[in-house]
Amino acid sequence: MTISEEIKVLCTRCNLSMAELARRIGQSPQALNGKLKRESFTIKELEIIANAIGVSFERAFILPNGEEI
Repeated sequence: MTISEEIKVLCTRCNLSMAELARRIGQSPQALNGKLKRESFTIKELEIIANAIGVSFERAFILPNGEEI
């Protein structure tokens, strides 16, 4: 699943429209839609989206021994 698909599923599960998400993160719906189409999110933007929805966002590299970097 792509990050754009994950964001759409997250919004659906949280009963939040894409337009409302755009408003919460200070973007126009058109700008957010463009980013979703291009898959061009930075880690910081994903953190802002998570914060706006009220969920946590975690990204990590995990070594074969289970250690996170």
